[in-house]
Amino acid sequence: MPAYYTYFISSLPMLHFGMKPPFSSVRFLKLCAGLISGRDIYILENLPMQDGDFNPSPHNPIIEGWLVFDTALRNELVKIRAQHKHIDPLKYLRQGLGADFLLGHIALAAHRNPSLVEGERSLDQARWEALNELEIGHYFDAAFLLVYGYKLKLLERWERINSADKTKLLEETLLRH
Repeated sequence: MPAYYTYFISSLPMLHFGMKPPFSSVRFLKLCAGLISGRDIYILENLPMQDGDFNPSPHNPIIEGWLVFDTALRNELVKIRAQHKHIDPLKYLRQGLGADFLLGHIALAAHRNPSLVEGERSLDQARWEALNELEIGHYFDAAFLLVYGYKLKLLERWERINSADKTKLLEETLLRH
């Protein structure tokens, strides 16, 4: 089966953080069928969102870059929350990058945001920007599609958050506390 990456990628709508997803991840995978290799479809179907998720291609630079960034960002959040609760963060940290001043600043700004939703939005904005950096130099190849898949998952997450029944979520949260 020939792969039509250039044709397929040029037909995809451009994604911007905060927009409504043009289609679901499931629809995206259906669009890929017959146009890209079965191996690349398998990787797209199993994109790991965080360290510990099944990784179908552990040496893929896009997936590795995503996981390293996300783990480092989560580690910075762990450090901030542990300091706030006066506990040792070491047992909660995952192996990954060392301290990164910029990530520490992003995590601290999100933690200090009085709105939990806006704090999460700022973290996902940083994730989006990291994906933009991973995408550099990849225009019509499988790496571009991996970044596209990750971005689509972020947009779907925010679509679920924005369409959730806010009253019900607030009631559930208040009942737990």
